[in-house]
Amino acid sequence: MIEGKGHEIIRRVMHELNRIDGVYYFYSKKSGINENMLTVLYALDDGNAHSQKDICEEWLIPKTTISSVIRGLENDGYVSLMSAEHTKEKTIVLTKKGKAFVSEILKDIYKAERTAMDAALEKYPDFVDAITEFTERLSGEFDKLI
Repeated sequence: MIEGKGHEIIRRVMHELNRIDGVYYFYSKKSGINENMLTVLYALDDGNAHSQKDICEEWLIPKTTISSVIRGLENDGYVSLMSAEHTKEKTIVLTKKGKAFVSEILKDIYKAERTAMDAALEKYPDFVDAITEFTERLSGEFDKLI
């Protein structure tokens, strides 16, 4: 077992990240929405165009899982798949029905996030920058290992 202040801090960070993940998991479960669907809807609600590959890479969800979620959303009329130029990847677009669905699903999440983030930033204004810096450096260190 590795000892030291740095290791203790990393364990705390990992614990809190898992708790954050758990908060979204339990919210999705109580709301009757699959957590992977919630993640995909969250990803699609940023106003940008996305392919399944983009979502897989950005949100670290297996392509088969994304494909299954998108297929279900398409069957329910919440998304359309549009052919993109110069690639075989299709762009996922929320339909009007999908935008209304996403808005309803995410409104309480966004409100809770905004309230929690405002309070956290008031107390720790630079914590997001610190997490970003840590993530970039950690990614670089893991890249060296592989």
